[in-house]
Amino acid sequence: MRIFAGELKKSQPLKLLFLYLIIVNTVSFVMYGINKRNASRKRWRTPEVHLLGIAVAGGSLGAWAGMYTFRHKTRHLKFKYGIPVIGVLQVGMEIYYFLSEFI
Repeated sequence: MRIFAGELKKSQPLKLLFLYLIIVNTVSFVMYGINKRNASRKRWRTPEVHLLGIAVAGGSLGAWAGMYTFRHKTRHLKFKYGIPVIGVLQVGMEIYYFLSEFI
């Protein structure tokens, strides 16, 4: 029973990370949608640094999905290439983190 309780405690940070990634990617996706709507209506826009920042904070998948779902920022090179690079780096860090647990 003690071993099981120890394993349960070990999985807690992973659950929190997973929850964080769901939230930050959802927020990122919604930000791109709102920004596209505001752009088409000539209204206030979210600064590009905020759109890139949410991707760096873990929302790269949501940013990429938002870019192509809403067809927003797809011609800007820093978004077209920057978001996928951020995503690859994040996946690389996650793989490194998980592999370091087993080594």
